[in-house]
Amino acid sequence: MKASCELRRPNGRVRLARRSGFTLIEVLIVIAIILALGAIVGVAVFQRRDTADIDMTKIQLKQIGDALDLFYLDYRRYPNDDEGLAVLWDKEQLDPDADETKWQKYMKEPLPRDVWNNEWGYRGEEPEHGDKYDLWSNGPDGEEDTEDDITAWDQASDDEFGDDLGSDLPAPPSDGP
Repeated sequence: MKASCELRRPNGRVRLARRSGFTLIEVLIVIAIILALGAIVGVAVFQRRDTADIDMTKIQLKQIGDALDLFYLDYRRYPNDDEGLAVLWDKEQLDPDADETKWQKYMKEPLPRDVWNNEWGYRGEEPEHGDKYDLWSNGPDGEEDTEDDITAWDQASDDEFGDDLGSDLPAPPSDGP
């Protein structure tokens, strides 16, 4: 805003001059608007980041599920709990009774932790949720069996990525009657 100001000339005449600039109130209002916009954008960015982390975890679950299915094709079973997921890239983890000549590297590298730096959960023997195996991430909170867990059994019915998690391979035969 412009404010009027009196200036005296050497001849004694008064001249009104306009001063340019912003008042303190105007500056504070602009700062408040910028902070409000920054907060809105910041919240949106963090929410998108959370969504991206969840999507990445779902993709990784699918990749691990595919590697488990390749293992199944060679051994007609999924890795047991002692072998765990490590058998997908480390032959030393293979059950001593299994035929080592069938083994191949099912994953190029050791499995990284999930995006929240948690280890992947795997249960190959007596899965509680699936008929093949249980595979999960503990999610952002790192706690097992909470609402934010991302699981293969939930993804199997979620066609978000255009394909079921895991394949249509039959469930391994049960050893019981």
